[in-house]
Amino acid sequence: GKTRALDPMLKKRDDFEDILEERRNSSDLKYALRCYTPVLYKGVTPCTSSMLKSMVLQSDQLHYVINQVSKETGKATDDIKEEASAILEEMAQCLQLSTVRFFAFTLSKAFKTLFRSICVNEDGIQRLQQAIQEHPVVLLPSHRSYMDFLLMSYILYTYDVALPVIAAGMDFMGMKFVGEMLRMSGAFFIRRSFGGDKLYWALFSEYVKTMLKNGFAPVEFFLEGTRSRTSKSLTPKLGLLNIVMDPFLKGEVFDVNVVPVSISYERVLEETLYARELLGIPKPKESTSGLFKARKILSEDYGSIHVYFGQPVSVRSLAQGKVNRCQFNLVPRHIPRRPSEDIASFVNDSAYRLVRAQEENMVLKPWVLVASLLLQYHHQNQAAGQKRGIALVTQVVSSSLTLHRGLVRICEDKVQLAVEQDITTYLSTVFYYIAVILLSCASYRNQALHVFVRPALLALAIHTASSNQKQEVFNSFSFLRNMFSNEFILCPGATVQDFEEACYLLVKTGALQFTQQEVLVTERGHRTLAFLSTMLDPFLQGYQVVCRFLCEEATETLTEKQFIPAVRKFIKKLLLAGRLRYMEVLSSDLQKNSLAALLRLGAVRKMKG
Repeated sequence: GKTRALDPMLKKRDDFEDILEERRNSSDLKYALRCYTPVLYKGVTPCTSSMLKSMVLQSDQLHYVINQVSKETGKATDDIKEEASAILEEMAQCLQLSTVRFFAFTLSKAFKTLFRSICVNEDGIQRLQQAIQEHPVVLLPSHRSYMDFLLMSYILYTYDVALPVIAAGMDFMGMKFVGEMLRMSGAFFIRRSFGGDKLYWALFSEYVKTMLKNGFAPVEFFLEGTRSRTSKSLTPKLGLLNIVMDPFLKGEVFDVNVVPVSISYERVLEETLYARELLGIPKPKESTSGLFKARKILSEDYGSIHVYFGQPVSVRSLAQGKVNRCQFNLVPRHIPRRPSEDIASFVNDSAYRLVRAQEENMVLKPWVLVASLLLQYHHQNQAAGQKRGIALVTQVVSSSLTLHRGLVRICEDKVQLAVEQDITTYLSTVFYYIAVILLSCASYRNQALHVFVRPALLALAIHTASSNQKQEVFNSFSFLRNMFSNEFILCPGATVQDFEEACYLLVKTGALQFTQQEVLVTERGHRTLAFLSTMLDPFLQGYQVVCRFLCEEATETLTEKQFIPAVRKFIKKLLLAGRLRYMEVLSSDLQKNSLAALLRLGAVRKMKG
């Protein structure tokens, strides 16, 4: 913290407070039973969970859709109403303080065993309290673990903030007992996909909007739509964001406040599960018994968690000058319509800005840099057939090495990945064991990518451009940025901004100099650029190998289901033959993203069977 004060460019960061400290020193039972009196939205219409359901079923919106579905299918409206009522039962939350208190007690016990600390920025909590009183609030946490939403509710209960209702995927419903417990702590359940199901969509959106407009509770959902298996942010999903912005756009509320929340785990509970999943090693289904088997987790140490509540973002101010809301006056509000072009691009831009805000408030542990360096050394050694490690001694680093001891070993005072250098001599059983370690390490490096990705794209661009003309370098940057925009959070239409930001950073660090027309790398800049472009090398190689697979192997057309296993087989063959440098290219996430990019760029076509 001390060095920060010297640089006036860096805004003062909020201080973090460890909420487990008090739990270690006082009674958990008292805490679970304490007086809980959150401040609510000033315009709140007091109502129960069951009143919410009837409000939804009686809304104009739903009546309209029920009649529409009745006309299209010939079913009687009463039958459709029955169906609607059943869907709502399956979907709705029934938040009960008693369940929350039960969770407060049991989670306190679990958290104290699992984590060294849970640190929260209290200024952010105060800003949130304020926002909740003034406007309907939407909470948008990052999503790296199943723990996220339990953790969120736990923190809000701790600070006497109104408990949120949370959009959860249907997969939890399969866990009978747990599903009901989650429902009683505020979860409402949504099917993963309901494509053209008009009735379902109408019920869902009306349900969310009713809770939001009435100030029943803050609405919480994950912009990324699913847990990121790779520790880097996923391209935002827009469905729910469209729904929560709608009441503002239609003038039904004065404003909606959106609060991005960044949850940084020093070590994610699902670490090895994710690596196995990306490698296609089958994962266990979600079940209650599986949860109890997960108890052996409780003997492990998962370090600390930092939760940063960001600045509340006013949808009203986001929309200023971007959206003309008059368009909503022309048709009765209850008639569902596709969002217009300008609304769609407004929601998309907002989503990207919000994910960027999540990224910027992530807390990166020293281990993230150590992992990045270890991976680079590992690959350089492999290429050179040497066994160098990194000499790292500081106390900070040694504490993170004990935390991640499954991934590293120390050999003659040098730190290395816990992997033999020469893969090719190994049989395939060990092959996957090594791959799990490398992918786990990569997921830590990925946490830092949002810091480096723009300058790294510039470093690659300088490396690949045909000359050092600024325009050439920009064209090369632009191509790479476009190629990787399914891989990293790169805001649509911000190519020039990103280029300028990258130039500014590299000039400031003394790696580049600019003349009128040219980009020049300084003497000391070569190392910086090498480090940066090496960071993106695995992604570059991953995309190249997918292209190679499509050119060489995929002579027949492939279904989407066949694609990943086929690519995986192709890559494994190349790795064992020593023809590929990065084991990370085995990641199914990387393969999916590169396919998505090739589809977007029109290099691959999708045909309906």
